[in-house]
Amino acid sequence: MRANKIQKIAITALEDIKARDITVLDVRKLTSLYDTLIIATAESSRQGGALARHVRDTLKAAGATIVGVEGEASGEWVLVDAGDIVVHIMQPAVRAYYNLEELWMPPAARRRIHSVAA
Repeated sequence: MRANKIQKIAITALEDIKARDITVLDVRKLTSLYDTLIIATAESSRQGGALARHVRDTLKAAGATIVGVEGEASGEWVLVDAGDIVVHIMQPAVRAYYNLEELWMPPAARRRIHSVAA
């Protein structure tokens, strides 16, 4: 299954359960581990677990391979690994603390942001 189709299915699954602030990052130039990183916010640990289960089940039903799911028990930060796409579902405080968007943003984009802020 093509990564673009898996990405769309994952985003739709997140939207189905009302995930907030869905961010999609193309990380192909930064790592060979996967192509796309999707980050979404869940308002509670219960919603985080529900989002992860829904993403996993929806992707599996569409024929995608699920490599693993981590953090589902706590729901603060749940990772769904679908091979070329990894979905991070985080509660707001955890997302703000780890700031994965900046970590995985291409270096050129980071320089532009810092020069504008200076």
